[in-house]
Amino acid sequence: MINFLVRLLLYSLAVLIAANILNGVSVENYLYALIVAGVLAILNSTIKPLLVILTIPLTVLTLGLFLVVINTLIILLASWLVPGFHVASFWWAMGFGIVLWFINAIFMALSGQKA
Repeated sequence: MINFLVRLLLYSLAVLIAANILNGVSVENYLYALIVAGVLAILNSTIKPLLVILTIPLTVLTLGLFLVVINTLIILLASWLVPGFHVASFWWAMGFGIVLWFINAIFMALSGQKA
């Protein structure tokens, strides 16, 4: 449980940093970043696996690059669900996903956590 809370706090900090780096993404405050981190965790554990299974042929055809599109759609869905989180377009959501992944990877490496 403590491990999950630490990961959630680090992920919410990564959401804030990524939103500050990209002009097309905004998060009102840290509370909304925490909510976004929680919503993304829920969506990634429930909806994402279903989308991955349904799009296996397309993912194989694109050599796995379609997984980036799935991540982008999950971020857009989170933007629609959380009122204090706004993403301007599909491309900003894709960039946000890539930047968020990179920042989160750095945090996990520094904290000694496994991804």
